[in-house]
Amino acid sequence: MFIAAASTAQTPPWLIAPFALLLLCIALGPLAFPKFWHRRYPNIALGLAGISAACQLAMTGSFAPLRHAVEEYAGFIALIASLYVVSGGIHIRVKGEATPAVNCTFLAIGAVLANVIGTTGASMLLIRPWIRMNRYRITAFHIVFFIFIVSNVGGCLTPIGDPPLYMGYLKGVPFWWVLQHCWQAWAVAVAGLIAIFAVFDRMNFLRAPKKVRDAETAHETWSFRGMHNLVFLAVILFAVLVLPLGWREGVMTAAALGSWFTTKRDIHEANDFAWEPVKEVAWLFIGIFVTMTPALHYLQGNPPPLASAHEFYWATGALSAALDNAPTYLAFLAAALGQQHLAMENVAGITAFASAQAGTLEAISLGAVFFGAMTYIGNGPNFMVKAIAEHAKVKTPSFLGYVVRFALPILLPLLALIGVLFFSRWHPFG
Repeated sequence: MFIAAASTAQTPPWLIAPFALLLLCIALGPLAFPKFWHRRYPNIALGLAGISAACQLAMTGSFAPLRHAVEEYAGFIALIASLYVVSGGIHIRVKGEATPAVNCTFLAIGAVLANVIGTTGASMLLIRPWIRMNRYRITAFHIVFFIFIVSNVGGCLTPIGDPPLYMGYLKGVPFWWVLQHCWQAWAVAVAGLIAIFAVFDRMNFLRAPKKVRDAETAHETWSFRGMHNLVFLAVILFAVLVLPLGWREGVMTAAALGSWFTTKRDIHEANDFAWEPVKEVAWLFIGIFVTMTPALHYLQGNPPPLASAHEFYWATGALSAALDNAPTYLAFLAAALGQQHLAMENVAGITAFASAQAGTLEAISLGAVFFGAMTYIGNGPNFMVKAIAEHAKVKTPSFLGYVVRFALPILLPLLALIGVLFFSRWHPFG
């Protein structure tokens, strides 16, 4: 999403209005006019995208920014949809009662797995077993903490883990740089969130009637079905890591089709597989990708005067909560490189920057990954998990409810602590 500096500097603030209006609709639509929203959200997203595209074309006279937005959206939705289809062909049943200890262990495994198959892959693979194993007492906080840990924070140890880090890897950040520099913050964040979750889950567990718990879990056994889909998951990961744009999306689509036609129908039925969750993400994010282009260009042309890693952490985090965190990562990486008189196209320079300015790059990386959990639109899997939970008749918080009831009082203080521990002048971790 990068165009000439002259163009970005000339991006007028009013061009951001369609993006702001779309965010407002996503936040208030399900609350203010739920029936109309669920029936018309594709029209709203496409309509605002069309208005934004027309204004961008009139201002720049070039299709290049829109073409880049559509290409990035194509890669995004191909990955999301293929992982959704393939993971929907794997049915996991967990033996025994979903005690707080079992749940905490499950979330910890999900946080580690997110670095192997990505936050999207881990989310799509584990959200259905998570709902089933807690079905007799599941509440909104189960879904929210799953999003916090598995869909976001857990995936900050490898470029595979989260889209922003993958973008950095493609630009020249060494593959193992993230693990080397971010593992301590990852450990603090994951351990902190699981500890907080354990308190909530313990109270919830004690409130659940024992007869109901016994009736729901007595017949459960460990079972794994559709495991041939692990091959298709491997194909998708190979495409993400190795193949160029165009080939990558084609191979991921082929893997999804192969999974769909080779998976038995009863496995999809056991997973309550439905297309509506991925359709909702597809419609809303085409609007987000197109309308947020001027916002990113304005940020690149008018970067805030950031002088420290702590400032980069909070600035990247604030924008990652409101925008998709992958392009936000790229925008602040560009700003940091610009301070060192380096270009985004200079792979060798970015590799050297990762070594010489490790604190700044760590702040951008953690800000993008961790703060992507602050809203449903901060990271791709968030909306998908919400949609799957709603389809399974699980009560989930609204856009504002998620932010006000959970993200601000629970997640934000922990992220502030991480900012102090790792990026302030008093930080104890070097």
